[in-house]
Amino acid sequence: MIAAGPKPVAPFSHAVETDGFVFVTGQMPDTPAAQGVLPEGIEAQTRNVMNNLSVVLKGLGLGLEDVVMARVYLTEFKRDFESMNAVYRSYFAADRLPARTCVGVTGLAYDALVEIDLIVRRPG
Repeated sequence: MIAAGPKPVAPFSHAVETDGFVFVTGQMPDTPAAQGVLPEGIEAQTRNVMNNLSVVLKGLGLGLEDVVMARVYLTEFKRDFESMNAVYRSYFAADRLPARTCVGVTGLAYDALVEIDLIVRRPG
């Protein structure tokens, strides 16, 4: 179990590593400075989620370039899909986009609009 990342709000690790793969728990759009208040809008929430994921990966000596699979959960799929994609894409090199699943869900913790989890392969 790995402790890097924002303080968990439930009993889980931010990431677990096994057999050269790292499974990163879904990150929410909260930040320690926000004290539980989420930013408005899918763009701001997606940026916060991607930044939280980057913090977890950096704490493991990894980066977004090591991501092999992402799962995105949206509460307003039709409304927010394109806007989320624009922000999400900006975090990855055009020639190094991970595989991805994106699904609409009926709700997320704290009424968040987006949550993203990752599967990462450790180089080497």
